[in-house]
Amino acid sequence: MSTQAIPVMYFTNTRARGGVEDHILTLLSGLDRRLFQPSLVCPPELARKLEPDIPPDVEVVPLFLGIPEKVSTACEFARLLRRRRVSILHAHMFQSSLVASPIGWLCRVPVIIETPHLRESWRKGWIKGRFFVDRVVGCFVDRYIAVSQVNARYLAEQKGLPARKITVIVPGSDLRRFDPNLRASPQQRERLGFGPNDPVLLVAARIEPQKGHRVLIEAMPLVRAQFPRVRLVCLSEGSLRPELERRVEELGLEGAVRFVGFQADVREWLALADISVLPSFFEGLPAGAIESLASGRPMVATAVDGTPEVVLDGKTGLLVPPGDSTSLAQAICRLLGDSELRSAMGEAGRRWVMENFSRERLIERTQGLYLEAWSQYSAQKHRTRAAPVQVPAAKPSE
Repeated sequence: MSTQAIPVMYFTNTRARGGVEDHILTLLSGLDRRLFQPSLVCPPELARKLEPDIPPDVEVVPLFLGIPEKVSTACEFARLLRRRRVSILHAHMFQSSLVASPIGWLCRVPVIIETPHLRESWRKGWIKGRFFVDRVVGCFVDRYIAVSQVNARYLAEQKGLPARKITVIVPGSDLRRFDPNLRASPQQRERLGFGPNDPVLLVAARIEPQKGHRVLIEAMPLVRAQFPRVRLVCLSEGSLRPELERRVEELGLEGAVRFVGFQADVREWLALADISVLPSFFEGLPAGAIESLASGRPMVATAVDGTPEVVLDGKTGLLVPPGDSTSLAQAICRLLGDSELRSAMGEAGRRWVMENFSRERLIERTQGLYLEAWSQYSAQKHRTRAAPVQVPAAKPSE
């Protein structure tokens, strides 16, 4: 292997900041600079949101790589790959890989990797549900990173991608930042209009249909019937916020629900919470669940995709069916009514994630995959160059 650092380019076409983008930030900050030279290409809106947390040695190129007829941006991306002599192109989410991986292949990028992150439940119908496009794009992808065992089975069994290309690497965070003994200040509660003993629920997820906020809001009247002082904090932003704010008013929950927008530091909000809630309809493996458990806060979550690999039902939290507001309310009430159970699950959850979902483990396994894929490319290239020229045998004289 060359002694020079291998240029690695991360690419995403998403505009919002969420768990996937924080996953990318973890890799950007954690890669061993003796081995890898990272850079990032993403839409300008996302670049502005990530700017405060981007390491100073990482070049960020604001670029949205649009649909195929956007020839100018495709050419700009191709020039960027060549100028930086990118050796590993790592796209996050299928929609990003769809546009970036074929261009990387045309530019002869040695290693192309895709992390799809989640199951695309919206892919239905005769065309979208058959994953034909995914398999075509897969011809340009050398390796896939699945974020959970369930995600790996989805890629192989439903999408029909080659199992030999799929490696499971679960997400990780810098869990040492999270302190289960941290408690919110009285001033924070006062600013929100909460009393000193009001129980608090926290949902830290983008306010999009996938995350199921509406189901949780519909469950709130059932929870308040048993715990009238319960409060709900919705952390982050998203397209459904105006609609959900109207629904809160319709249900008479204005004093019980707070939308506080995106918050860069989730720790002080977890310190405020008694329970975290994640009512998603589909997931990859949720980073928010890892951070909640690292803070010693048990979770009530839906039993979808990789979530049960973090939230162990009855051990680190409670799992319910997606879209079921009654079951969600019952699980929340069970935890609110049993402080000893909350404490036991919080302690067990912190031990579980510290052992299995650390930042160090994520970086170590990702770097290992990069080096393995790069070594295979280098060995294949060497064999191709070293192969003897086959000289056709001379025809026998007549």
